Amino acid sequence: MSALLEIDNRRTHMSYADHIFINMCKDIIENGTSTEGEKVRPKWEDGTSAYTIKQFGVVNRYDLSKEFPALTLRRTAIKSCTDEMLWIWQQKSNNINDLHSHVWDEWADETGSIGKAYGYQMGVKHQYKEGMMDQVDRVIYDLKNNPYSRRIMTNIYVHADLHEMHLYPCAYSMTFNVTKKPGQDKLVLNAILNQRSQDILAANNWNVCQYAVLMHMLAQVCDMQVGELVHVIADAHIYDRHIPLVKELISREPLPAPTFWLNPEVKDFYRFTRDDVRLDNYQTGPQITNIPIAV
Repeated sequence: MSALLEIDNRRTHMSYADHIFINMCKDIIENGTSTEGEKVRPKWEDGTSAYTIKQFGVVNRYDLSKEFPALTLRRTAIKSCTDEMLWIWQQKSNNINDLHSHVWDEWADETGSIGKAYGYQMGVKHQYKEGMMDQVDRVIYDLKNNPYSRRIMTNIYVHADLHEMHLYPCAYSMTFNVTKKPGQDKLVLNAILNQRSQDILAANNWNVCQYAVLMHMLAQVCDMQVGELVHVIADAHIYDRHIPLVKELISREPLPAPTFWLNPEVKDFYRFTRDDVRLDNYQTGPQITNIPIAV
């Protein structure tokens, strides 16, 4: 009985993000479909085709009011993923020379540009009734002035510009939705992240954490509290050479979720830096290094 109680206690205190990740990976490996032998675009560095095992239409829900969804199975670099998010949403840049990390190096040209992708699209101004705004400023404007609007969203998958993008956007759309809890004054910010494709080992928790940070930042500057982040992945896949790494990763013992800290002094979205975020009491398993990346 005591052994069962100990197992239940571990499950109770484990990071919920780990629980979601483990179940998702098991489902892909056990029930997914393989692309082996099919015509696929990605290649490994040695030139061979990079096949995957995949699931269609994966939907994961994270309640950010309860915990920050960083994996404890291995460490997610919170400052680096925040830096990339701010590169897109705040700097609205498409040049890797504005980034601190090297995750985009494969897709940049000799000038550092990734073409009319990601941050470029966020910086394009559009005509609205209220005047000219880009997509980020429109989101902030509506959250502050029309919080119950059902039209608060972004989209960077612009077909007219795809031929000038070095990589088509993977995480391409955010839809924000505001609710209110009975008896509470502050509104609750929720969002759906739509992703057409995701390399689960290399990018899943990276994307989850960076958009969780974005929601915390937007909630703070709009005087709201964070609610749910719903992550919709059309093609959730594990590459063939990643399967042994994923199996080892999900066999690890999950640890308690860390505590997220966001600098409470910042009230302007454009004043945030990667140093304004921190994960406290973040205990993790060992990092997986030298993950092969298909391009």
